Amino acid sequence: MTDFKDLVRLRRSHRKFSGEEIDGEAVQLIMRAALMSPTSKGQRGWHFVLVDDRVDLEKLSDAKDMGGQFLKGASLAVVVLGDPVANDCWVEDGSIAAVSMQYQAEELGLGSCWVQMRGRGLSDGTSADTVIRGILNIPENFNVLCVVAFGHKADERKPQNEDKLKWEQVHVGKFSE
Repeated sequence: MTDFKDLVRLRRSHRKFSGEEIDGEAVQLIMRAALMSPTSKGQRGWHFVLVDDRVDLEKLSDAKDMGGQFLKGASLAVVVLGDPVANDCWVEDGSIAAVSMQYQAEELGLGSCWVQMRGRGLSDGTSADTVIRGILNIPENFNVLCVVAFGHKADERKPQNEDKLKWEQVHVGKFSE
């Protein structure tokens, strides 16, 4: 097991995947991390759609004009959903779950990358939310926050550079410039 301080330093976004399938046990651990993530008032109101079908992954990659094309190379995509009427913290709760999945994937040696979908879309005005809802048969009351791509890493990324941490953006007591 990797120490969390090392996991934080090592986890980087990966947009290139080998195409090798992710085994079921790893998928279960990734989803376990999401399901155990903290939520506002313990609501656990998020929902997740797991997608490993190549055709659907390609369709998801076209849900917005830019920044999602690498989804078609992922072995697995997890669509993170929330119901804004039932949970006013759906964005925060879904974000925590998404990041929890990413750290679990890193600990397993897998790559991941968050694909922002909320507030994004196509140049014709169609929202990514509408596109994804149509692909995956998502009910109208749910909104799409993001899609997290997972796969075996096809590239190497250097760990985070501790010398580039912006400690000056940490304020103690009061905000100071």
